[in-house]
Amino acid sequence: MKRRRTSLPPTPTPSFCFGAVFETHLTITLSISCLLLQPRSKFLLNPVRLTPPLMMAATFKYQPMGLRSWDIHVFAPGSSGKFGRFLSMRFACNTRQHKSRLIHASISHASVVDPSPLSVSHDSSTESTLILIRHGESLWNEKNLFTGCCDVPLTKRGVEEAIEAGKRISYIPVDIIFTSALIRAQMTAMLAMTQHHQKKVPIIIHNESEQATTWTQVYSEKTTKQSIPVITAWQLNERMYGELQGLNKQETAERYGQEKVHEWRRSYDIPPPKGESLEMCSQRAVAYFKDFIEPQLKSGKHVMVAAHGNSLRSIIMYLDRLTSQEVTSLELSTGIPLLYIYKEGKFISRGSPVGPTEAGVYAYTQSLAVYRQQLDEMSHCN
Repeated sequence: MKRRRTSLPPTPTPSFCFGAVFETHLTITLSISCLLLQPRSKFLLNPVRLTPPLMMAATFKYQPMGLRSWDIHVFAPGSSGKFGRFLSMRFACNTRQHKSRLIHASISHASVVDPSPLSVSHDSSTESTLILIRHGESLWNEKNLFTGCCDVPLTKRGVEEAIEAGKRISYIPVDIIFTSALIRAQMTAMLAMTQHHQKKVPIIIHNESEQATTWTQVYSEKTTKQSIPVITAWQLNERMYGELQGLNKQETAERYGQEKVHEWRRSYDIPPPKGESLEMCSQRAVAYFKDFIEPQLKSGKHVMVAAHGNSLRSIIMYLDRLTSQEVTSLELSTGIPLLYIYKEGKFISRGSPVGPTEAGVYAYTQSLAVYRQQLDEMSHCN
């Protein structure tokens, strides 16, 4: 069965973009029905009632043959001025055939930066992406020391690994980022996003105190829309290695015996002295994933998680339903992203994207292909 092409036919004629932003005090109700990929099929967006005042923005892409595509964004502020709803629509029009179709329509809440658990009803048609990245090489990785929860930065090689990871995911959507509270994971996330074609700026959300929240608040809706919230959580930290932290791994093996150190490092339920076992690490990491990250995926958000070998192994154990024996043999390389598709309540592993030019990555789902097409159009428009 041949798939119908989703992209618009290329045109050799030049084009340009212009936009408009305005405020209206009208109360509007939107109901959209238009052609999709297959003839006679229709998409109906349930009527959405937005009350004043509203901030509306429209971006048009014009070509001499007519209007080819346009985007409409509506922001309805909440009562606090901090939270609200966004309605985004993207249309494409073929002036020769006098047909238009809806490429994308969504409603999202500005309160996505709020890391509290979400209560959402799962829509079986929702599809979202999950990217997992183990941090790049740290200075203690380089020295072969047990790092655990000690806060150590990346090496030059680790910085390069993070940038390379960013290139691999540069066409995969990211709406929100979760990292551990440790600098090596945060550096990896930030450096990776410098390579993303979305060109949004990751901003760490500081909610450790009321003052921190107030002092770091962003008051520009335009800037907020051009940003990606980064939520830090100690629950995503590396497992705590107790009395092994800071010790050389080889010297520790010589002192306690190779078999004993291997048991501490690779068993599921045996912790090192005064430290955490993988099971203990898994309890906090998976609980956090279920309470804070999975609801974002269920609501249609695209999520990136930058964390550590053991916290990510714990999450993968949950995603792939691995046994305690299987997870102990799971190895994760530094700086290598892993891609999952969340759909119909299931996580589908897609391995690691090889690079931004790998066509196969964007053939995984139609939405990824359309997303990449939109980024390409935006870059050409700019």
